[in-house]
Amino acid sequence: MSAIDEGIVREYFEGNGFFVRQVRKYQVQARRKTSDEEIDLLVVNPAWQRGRRKPDFFLFASELPYIHRAVVAVKPWHTDVFTPGMLKTAPEKIFSFLEENVLRQASRFFPAEVDGEGADLTKVLVLPALPTAEPFRSQSVELLKQRGVDGIISFRTMLLDLIETVKPNRSYGKSDTLQVIRLLKNYDLLKDTQLDLMVEKPAPVRRRRATPVE
Repeated sequence: MSAIDEGIVREYFEGNGFFVRQVRKYQVQARRKTSDEEIDLLVVNPAWQRGRRKPDFFLFASELPYIHRAVVAVKPWHTDVFTPGMLKTAPEKIFSFLEENVLRQASRFFPAEVDGEGADLTKVLVLPALPTAEPFRSQSVELLKQRGVDGIISFRTMLLDLIETVKPNRSYGKSDTLQVIRLLKNYDLLKDTQLDLMVEKPAPVRRRRATPVE
């Protein structure tokens, strides 16, 4: 996984008020990961309030305030779609962060709850996309829930949110991710999604058929 992938996730959560911790700075390739190495990011919401409902499975920005703390697995397989077939044939790579010893290790990074309320971690999976057609989309969601995933976020969702947030007239020198987005917007290579929706596309020009010569 490249640093830019985790950078996008970090900026998305930090932009929505979360504290983000990256447990490790190195990559593991030639051996099996240890429990703490299966953790990509840990996030905690300092504005979370007790008694709130649980977040929906699809974690758009409007759902993030309902998350107290979470362990986040980032799967930046940008050319793939998480179909039911993929989820059934490659479960270890996708669901390894849900193993009991991994979650136990993740809990150690958070302060202990006095009364136990809110002690459960939200298990968040960041992925490229789900199928758009039914019943495959619903089947993928059901498989993810069965394995213990509490919520998912797509890279498209995060990038759209960041694109809307970044201002071209500001310099984001402390974030390579935001600075790249800012430069792309500054040179009109990216547009705000709201602006794109407001722009009406011109109607196609209909060519008149030539009148045949008798």
